[in-house]
Amino acid sequence: GGTACVVTGQPFDTAKVKMQTFPSMYKGLVDCFVKTYKQVGFRGFYKGTTPALVANIAENSVLFMCYGFCQQIVRRIVGVDRKTKLSDLQNAAAGSFASAFATLVLCPTELVKCRLQAMHEMQLSGKIIQGHNTVWSVVKGVIQKDGPLGFYRGLSSTLLREVPGYFFFFGGYELSRTFFASGRSKDELGPIPLLLSGGFGGSCLWIAVYPVDCVKSRIQVLSMAGKQAGFMGTFVTVVKTEGVLALYSGLTPTMIRAFVANGALFLAYEYSRKLMMKQIDSY
Repeated sequence: GGTACVVTGQPFDTAKVKMQTFPSMYKGLVDCFVKTYKQVGFRGFYKGTTPALVANIAENSVLFMCYGFCQQIVRRIVGVDRKTKLSDLQNAAAGSFASAFATLVLCPTELVKCRLQAMHEMQLSGKIIQGHNTVWSVVKGVIQKDGPLGFYRGLSSTLLREVPGYFFFFGGYELSRTFFASGRSKDELGPIPLLLSGGFGGSCLWIAVYPVDCVKSRIQVLSMAGKQAGFMGTFVTVVKTEGVLALYSGLTPTMIRAFVANGALFLAYEYSRKLMMKQIDSY
């Protein structure tokens, strides 16, 4: 699921991070794509793919594993049998709980990914003299400068994004599946309803938490050039100096990516899960 999400959504994610961190450099999505292609070539759209793959595989593995455990916790809290189907709201709450655990594996890899994606802009703006072009050089730079805890820059903003965001993510997904199932079992849904449901869930997540993600990207990228203010400090600075709209820079590529990538994520998740369950049942 995580692999499908990255392969389909990485170019839009790269544009999102560039536009969030340096909004004055780009007029819009098309301008960002054109400039990136002229400056770095097609490979520029897939900068940070390795940490993005590690981040998504690690995050989604932990997220969906914990989602199952958190569903059981919700069942205990509401006092129902462990095989009882949860409501869409209860599933949303379970997803929100699960995201807190996923954040711990996501934050370090996301920091490396964001820095690689915006390295060219950091050099162009003069914030750094020489950038690191490989995953290992970024990792080494973080350890040398800030130590192991440096990988958790932006942790509070990542948590602020994930916990409420995944409530809407799983809530939107389950609500959409309920709509398409219209009385039937959700497990009987075909690929198109699953794609649309995943896309709807992803869109709900990003609409709800986009300004938080913008602040997170700035903290993680701009901390390369020196000590960066925390979440509230960065948030206030952006609003004062650039206005509220700066918090929504890069929203267009994000919404396109959210629909496409999360549709692919849930489609791959549901079908791989069914395949694994069949294998288990056959034993």
